[in-house]
Amino acid sequence: MRVIIQRVTEASVTIENQLHAQIKQGLLLLIGIEENDVLEDCIWLAAKIANMRIFGDENGMMNKNVTEINGEVMVISQFTLFASTKKGNRPSFLKAAKPEYAIKIYEIFCLQIQQELSRKIKTGIFGADMKISLVNDGPVTIFIDSKNRE
Repeated sequence: MRVIIQRVTEASVTIENQLHAQIKQGLLLLIGIEENDVLEDCIWLAAKIANMRIFGDENGMMNKNVTEINGEVMVISQFTLFASTKKGNRPSFLKAAKPEYAIKIYEIFCLQIQQELSRKIKTGIFGADMKISLVNDGPVTIFIDSKNRE
């Protein structure tokens, strides 16, 4: 699984010209899933993200996690995180999981991160054409891959 973590002051998702979900300060997570992603990837990523200290403390140092600042979380599926641009000018998405498998892993990840945070999260709609708006705070944007646990 690949996740783009964006620290935001606000974010929203619009589907078919209707506001679907929005958050204030917190994390916007764009998540890509490949065929060999399993429950272990969801568990590891959810714990890593929930505990990631990327919010400022009283000294302005990044020492607090999203729970400690009472932040919100929004998760958006994004198969394009597995784009291959090696050949030609049209990206290939062969590494991305097929929708029927990806939706199961996406839902497991959403449940797992809710469990880690002990609260509800906001989401888009898997497979929908979504418009995402955000105000990136910092900017702080972090890429994480469950297969390359650095």
